[in-house]
Amino acid sequence: MLTLHTKTEKAEKIDGQLILPYELREKSRLRANLVSGEDVAVFTVRGTVMRDGDLMLGNDGRIIQVMAAPEPTYKVECDHAFALLRCAFHLGNRHTQAQLGDGFLRIRKDPVLKEMLQGLGAKVSEEMASFEPEAGAYGGGHHHAGDEMHPHNPLAPIPLRQRIHRPSDKA
Repeated sequence: MLTLHTKTEKAEKIDGQLILPYELREKSRLRANLVSGEDVAVFTVRGTVMRDGDLMLGNDGRIIQVMAAPEPTYKVECDHAFALLRCAFHLGNRHTQAQLGDGFLRIRKDPVLKEMLQGLGAKVSEEMASFEPEAGAYGGGHHHAGDEMHPHNPLAPIPLRQRIHRPSDKA
């Protein structure tokens, strides 16, 4: 069985494709099938997320391209930027993974969140789409246009040890 274990940046030849929804692309241990039907095992470092277009190196030297499968999502749009920002705040407050787009948010299909967002004035439409949520301020591996200028700079400093401050703490 082909084992995929390492992300690689470039390949002269792509030997196959692996199409997975986001839920499976976040797993570090996985058994799946290539588009060709061949069984593969995925073993990556915990916390690794396979993104649409990533290239994975197999134990036999083959390069497999990961593709994001369309899955049930909601596209969230608002008439004003402030309203969309407010929706993003409330989704973040609920630790909901969200994909940021130009003038929209995309989340996994969840009727409770749909009702909340509509209550905030958002237009929420169902769509089958690939889901690529933000990695978070301390996560890695998600790039946006313009990142090539600073390819290894995180969005925020990454603390070695993070202290949680509480209101009762004395300054």
